[in-house]
Amino acid sequence: MRNIVSRENWLRAQEALRAKEKELTHAHDRLAAERRRLPWEKVEKAYAFDKLSGKASLDDLFDRRRQLIVYHHMLKPTDPDPCSGCGMVGDQIPHLAHLHVRDTSLVFVSRAPIAEIEAFKRRMGWTMPWVSTADDFNADFGVTTGFGLDVFYRDDGDIYRTYFTTGRGVETLGTPWTFLDLTPLGRQESWEDAPEGTEQSEPYQWWRLHDEYDDSRTRESA
Repeated sequence: MRNIVSRENWLRAQEALRAKEKELTHAHDRLAAERRRLPWEKVEKAYAFDKLSGKASLDDLFDRRRQLIVYHHMLKPTDPDPCSGCGMVGDQIPHLAHLHVRDTSLVFVSRAPIAEIEAFKRRMGWTMPWVSTADDFNADFGVTTGFGLDVFYRDDGDIYRTYFTTGRGVETLGTPWTFLDLTPLGRQESWEDAPEGTEQSEPYQWWRLHDEYDDSRTRESA
């Protein structure tokens, strides 16, 4: 039986819950600040990927941006039953222009061949960059039979792995802000607790409709 109350009591209960929600938001902010200061692992090995236009390296996947988010999608060769959980992740990917303008690329990677990936993208109505891997890329980063999400940073030709999550760690992702919170540079807004030297701008000021950005970093990945 639901507890039906007066408007005054309803507002009081809402305010009490909202205080806890704000507490959680601030806890997320502190956690993101800690994530931005995690140690990095240098990527020493070369990896090759297939995309429609041909072969690509890990460096290519950055598309000349500094940060790269990689989602390891479970689609496998001749997959008779594509993972519905990975499908939900794909459905919640934001418009990538909002990530691109913050110097961040996002790419899906799967073991399925590129022709099957493209067919599945058409079925799902997805447009995100998605490449095929046939070497040790997934296994080297702890993804064998499951899924996961990696973050990489590129600096003076060197690539570093900065973060990894799997399981319920991907459940809350879906907005540009939640993805940027996983990266070393964060949202790049002035209120954030970020490592010294991080370029930041005022919140709200960089936000645009996705077709209004005037920045070469918003170009679509090939």
